[in-house]
Amino acid sequence: QFMKIRKKMLYVSTIFIIISISLLVFKGLNLGIDFKGGTLIEINTTNSDIAELRKILNTEFNDVSLQEFGDSETIIIRLQNETNTDSVVTINKVKELISDKVNEFRRSEFVGPTISSELLWKGIQAVSFALFAILIYIWIRFEWQFGFGAVVALTHDVLFTLGVLSFFNIEFSLSTIAAVLTIAGYSINDTVVIFDRVRENLRKFKKLDIVELFNVSINNTLSRTVMTSLTTLIALVCLYILGGEVIKPFAFAMIIGVLVGTYSSIFVAVPTLLLFKFRPQEDE
Repeated sequence: QFMKIRKKMLYVSTIFIIISISLLVFKGLNLGIDFKGGTLIEINTTNSDIAELRKILNTEFNDVSLQEFGDSETIIIRLQNETNTDSVVTINKVKELISDKVNEFRRSEFVGPTISSELLWKGIQAVSFALFAILIYIWIRFEWQFGFGAVVALTHDVLFTLGVLSFFNIEFSLSTIAAVLTIAGYSINDTVVIFDRVRENLRKFKKLDIVELFNVSINNTLSRTVMTSLTTLIALVCLYILGGEVIKPFAFAMIIGVLVGTYSSIFVAVPTLLLFKFRPQEDE
């Protein structure tokens, strides 16, 4: 009886969304080099700790960030853009400062401020256009009430996922944008399946109470929803554990998105339909 607990679950969702928005406003996302711009250097060291390396680098650079990457011997150094500073000069300066404490300089990347701001704007556009296109599709495929419910659920999923990424300080990069777009597609797939059954049952059970009809529709598609989510999660957990550090933010975002997308299809998208009178003669 999913619909019997819909109000409680909507309260829970509202609380989590408020928390997510608060985190995004006051704490923000841990923007990766794709969006902030700067230089990233990956090193391997066995004789130095992060505090020691940071102290050395702070003698030459104002904004330095260091963190372990997978294990204590691998460290990522991030240097924010500095005016008129060439990336090659920056990398060479880092090597000069800490070369005696590093076993290997594994890789280096540079993103300029113009490119990084453009990538951030394009990422926001991509997510916005995706949500808008989904709304149009659902509106045409079903009715506008279904489109409204789908977009409420999608917005819920995206905000919740971003809130979790902010809370755990997971790096937000272009791959995470890809994860958010994938989550939107995954979530709407689940929602459309349930909506399609709701529409069929509206025609089939014309005298059935609307709340019970929604509950029947969810149960009709429940095995499909659970099995799809479970098999997807198995693949994503394997990707998170075995895929390496670079792919972890993407896999983590996808795991959260699949879980919350399955939840919202049942407890957000369908209950939202109760706001509309599909059968005006009934008191729902």
